[in-house]
Amino acid sequence: MTGGTVEIILLAMVAGFLVLRLRSVLGRRQGFERPPQADRPAGYDPRAARPMDGVAEEVAPTGSASAGAASGGRRTIPDRRGPVGQALVRIQGVDSSFEPSRFLDGAEAAFRMIVTAFAAGDRATLQSLLSPDAYAGFGKALDAREAAGERQRTELRAVHELAIEAADLRGTVADVTVRFVTDQINMTTGRDGDVVSGSDAVTELTDLWTFQRDLSSADPTWKLVGTGSQ
Repeated sequence: MTGGTVEIILLAMVAGFLVLRLRSVLGRRQGFERPPQADRPAGYDPRAARPMDGVAEEVAPTGSASAGAASGGRRTIPDRRGPVGQALVRIQGVDSSFEPSRFLDGAEAAFRMIVTAFAAGDRATLQSLLSPDAYAGFGKALDAREAAGERQRTELRAVHELAIEAADLRGTVADVTVRFVTDQINMTTGRDGDVVSGSDAVTELTDLWTFQRDLSSADPTWKLVGTGSQ
């Protein structure tokens, strides 16, 4: 059994466990719930990310999605000849099991689980998928929301695009930034049930999330280290 096969099996087992756990918390609702813009934790600055370089390769969508939003979005991977593509090649040189299209499958699964966990106030799941600094930011937003007695409703209606926007390798530590273009419903209500922010209208949103992993670690998890939007 190759290292890549073992990683796929481990990620599938973890994803399955978390999906079942989140289903028990959220009932019939599935998918991820995105923090409203005002509550977005401080972290990654999208202006620091390098734009996609050269000709991009579009790949057919693969993998599966939880109910409520089909995984049918376009997948875009930078050309290997550009700076971002070359960074991905260097990552593969350190971790031969790294494969960009499969990475995007995992990034989509993480996007769904993290946003859902944030909306549900599931700190245990967030802590397992976020870096300490990112978790601290999300935790502060949850503290403020809970103190105000607010609740968040978010539905992921469609995933239009996933694209690798930037990549970097420093020693054995790799960063990969992914652009997610999705249709979502976001609404926050107060103690009395009145709408505090957002609405039940479907809105197209573009998020930039940066994932990080020490490729020398036995832990295959790519942790979210920062978020931004366009």
